[in-house]
This record gives sequence, C-alpha cells and structure tokens, in this order.
Amino acid sequence: MRLDAYTHFIPKPFVDKMSEVAGQHADIGKRMRGVPAIYDLDVRKKVVDSFPDYAQILTYPMPPLEHFAKPDQLEDLLKIINDGFADLCAKEKDRFPGWVAQASLAAPDASVREVERAIKNGALGVQIYTNVSGKPLDRPEYEQFFAAMNRLGKPIWIHPSRTAVHPDYMDEQKSLYEIWWAFGWSYETAAAMARLVFSKTIDKYPNLKIILHHFGGIIPMLEGRIGPGWDQIGARTSDADYQALKATLKKRPLDYFQKDVWVDSAAFGGRGATLCGLEFYPHDHILFASDCPFDPEKGPGYIRETIKILDSLGMPKDKLDDIYYRNFEKLVGQKFVK
Repeated sequence: MRLDAYTHFIPKPFVDKMSEVAGQHADIGKRMRGVPAIYDLDVRKKVVDSFPDYAQILTYPMPPLEHFAKPDQLEDLLKIINDGFADLCAKEKDRFPGWVAQASLAAPDASVREVERAIKNGALGVQIYTNVSGKPLDRPEYEQFFAAMNRLGKPIWIHPSRTAVHPDYMDEQKSLYEIWWAFGWSYETAAAMARLVFSKTIDKYPNLKIILHHFGGIIPMLEGRIGPGWDQIGARTSDADYQALKATLKKRPLDYFQKDVWVDSAAFGGRGATLCGLEFYPHDHILFASDCPFDPEKGPGYIRETIKILDSLGMPKDKLDDIYYRNFEKLVGQKFVK
C-alpha cells in the first residue's frame, strides 16, 4: 500500500464559496483553474485509480484564506473546507482515507475552536503556513494554537507560503521569474522552523508533531550550517547574545531540525533531493507524499516519479513499507492498511 500523506484538493462547497468571496483573486484564478484535479472530484478519482494500491490524504492548497477573506469570515470558511473534506472522505474512504483540517492563524481564537471541532469530526491533524500574512509563527498571538496542538497531540502539516510581492532584492518591488516559489518556498520552510526553535516554542511544547513539506525544503542541504555553523551562533552578530540563547535551548540546534520533525518525500521528481532527504532524516520520520496534482501533467506525474525513485533504491521491503504507510500510521495513531 502507498499512502500519499500530502496531496491537495478543494472540496466543492468551498470552490463555490471561494468564487463568491474571492472573485478573480490572482492567487486562486490562474493556477487553480488550470489544474482540474484540484477541484474536480471525477478527474481526481481517475488520477488515484491509475495507481494500484494507492490512496491519498487530502489537504487544502494555496492561497491562505487570509490572503483574500476578511477576519470575520475566516471561521465560517474554515468550517466549509473541513466539513467538505469530512463528507468527501466518508464517501470515498478507499481513495481518500483521511483528511487534514485547515486553520488560519490570522484568526487564532477561531482556529483553535475550529481545529478542536474538526479533530472531533475525524481530522488527522491540521495544516498551517510558514507565515501569517508575512508575520512569523512565533508571535505571541499564535502561541495558543501551538499550546492547543501540544495538548491534542495531533500533527501539524506546515506548508510554505510566499508570493511574488516578496522581493528577492531590496531595491525591487516584487520577485521575478517565480524565484519566490522555486527557491523562496524552500527557504520559508527552514526559516519558519528556525523561529519555532529559537523562540523555544518547541521546547515549551514538546508534544508538537510537525510535518515539514518537501523534505523540509533547504534543510537537508544545509546540515553543516545548521550543525557546526549554528554551534557558533552569535559569532557574526554584535547586537544580541545568541550564544546565551543557545545555552538555554534543551538541544543542539541541529537536533530540532533533524530529529524533532517529520518530512514528506514530495521533491517534484528530484532524485538527488530525495537521496539527500533520505540520508539526513531518521528513517521513521519520513513519509511518502507526492504534492499531487501540481505536476506538469496536472495529476499523475509527481506520484509516478516519486514512486519510481523510491522503488529504484533497492530498499528492503519493510523499510519501503515504513515510508509508504507505516510511519504515517504511527504518527497519526491510526491504521489504514490491514
């Protein structure tokens, strides 16, 4: 069995509502309308059925709701997404045996209420983004969310979020050539994790279960900087005593990035990135995922290529099964494969 732990879909009730709320919002329009498998259930089922012994866990895609909705609309919109997933997965258990609740930290109180409600309604965990309209995750107003997830013990899927309005150079107004996505999202993932580490959020809430998308972005490639590099943190800084801060952490910085997270195998068909991730992270913290349906074929491409890479590595069947479904079952505390 192959259980795809990070795929994206928009339930029909929210597709209808989103058109009403967002209109032709640029983030939604061009990209989402061009990928029918993100919202058309019949198209999506054909994609899933084209792979034997394969099923998907569903999450909402981009953009974050706060990019187009008003604060007082967020809780109702979250309910539409989450109830839509619950209904869909109840009817299509073989193809979609689980779903992830959506939160919006732009409305922290509402998100905590909705997360608790959604988990009671069957959600395996919750998805948030690497920033909240440009604000870092370690702001005090978001702490109640992490406290709630620490208490609930359910995983947090963290999805990178950055748009073209985030320039790559200080004298420009926007990011060109989709650098904001190709490189920026992988940086976002690492930066968000760093803020949770050095703010001591992870130390304070040791029961947090964090899933980083795309093998943790740039993290595996920067093992030396995160390890021996950050062991010397503060050497390049004159206005803060970062060595004193490091001394108050419960672990070496590298340990948080390597051992305190789970990651998925969605590497866009990149063999080198896959090998790097498999080498860096503990085996039991690696989950199979494809990021369906955002490949050039708009559905099956990344699934096929990710499976092809994993199956080509000569991994023992038990180890391969761990990645394909057992690690995920252990993480969420639920059996999917008999």
